[in-house]
Amino acid sequence: MQKLTVELGDRSYPIYIGAGLLKRTDLLPDFIKGKSVITVSNETVAPLYAETLNKSLEGFKASSVELPDGEVYKTLTVLDQIFTGMLENHCDRQTTLVALGGGVVGDMGGFAAASYQRGINFIQVPTTLLSMVDSSVGGKTGVNHPLGKNMIGAFHQPQCVVIDTETLDTLSDRELSAGIAEVLKYGFINDLKFLEWLEENMSLLLARDPEALAYAIYISCKHKAATVAADEREAGQRALLNLGHTFGHAIETGMGYGNWLHGEGVAAGTVMAAELSMKMGWISEADLSYVKHLFTLAKLPIEPPSELTADDYRLHMMRDKKTKDGVMNLILMHKLGECIQTSDYDAQAFQEVLERV
Repeated sequence: MQKLTVELGDRSYPIYIGAGLLKRTDLLPDFIKGKSVITVSNETVAPLYAETLNKSLEGFKASSVELPDGEVYKTLTVLDQIFTGMLENHCDRQTTLVALGGGVVGDMGGFAAASYQRGINFIQVPTTLLSMVDSSVGGKTGVNHPLGKNMIGAFHQPQCVVIDTETLDTLSDRELSAGIAEVLKYGFINDLKFLEWLEENMSLLLARDPEALAYAIYISCKHKAATVAADEREAGQRALLNLGHTFGHAIETGMGYGNWLHGEGVAAGTVMAAELSMKMGWISEADLSYVKHLFTLAKLPIEPPSELTADDYRLHMMRDKKTKDGVMNLILMHKLGECIQTSDYDAQAFQEVLERV
């Protein structure tokens, strides 16, 4: 087992990474302060792992809520199912919520924990690669709205994150590739050495080699933990983790939640950001080709859907959380391995990227 720490003073918390961690009954109890626990999962994950998790919760008053599976259900309406379950089971401020599942479960469970009785403790137990390397760490929680992704939520840090790499054995190939998009992101932002390692080991990751996956998760979480510690509420540095996300969220929203996986949108969106960066003279055509090459190796899309128009992109992108005072900010590649947040991009080049796709 490997351990990292998200350094946030008296709210610091550990990230545990290893195989078979769900079977260990000594991890979770140390982070449960009261006598009751409620597990939030979904109809796909719960039958696979809830029973194993529950063995760690023996001795606590335990209850559970099972949600429908899919990004389309990441809504305020479905969120209410969690609140109903908590009220029906007489959860109080000492109750700990355990989110067992992918990014949707983690985001919704965390938002419920942030809101219920104005805030209770929660624990993240991610079961997808994407949630392991990104959404389970950092305390960003929330739900989608038909007009915008993740626009309703709260910052609420977990007590700990428990990453059992064996849960990736039941993940679909498509979901695995989607998670690799978020892994590649860390390399594009500030770690060229990691990017080279990913290129050399992509076949091992896709084949679910345990050592390769554990290493990729560890390095990704190390970057995420350091970024969150430096900028918890995304005032500056943390915004760089949204490379490709402004374009990608527009794809997800415009195509209807769930039709494009988050990682697929991020992949195509990162290529769009790289194309704009190249048009502005910040990266070379060879760099752009390298970005496309890496996503292609990961079996991810490098072209966005043709159904969306330039106006569609503009409409959805203006609702991005990085828009300030009506000005759209983008995360672009100043060079390969170095990104910046800027509103000072070439408007004509931006329009050309939108029109091309």
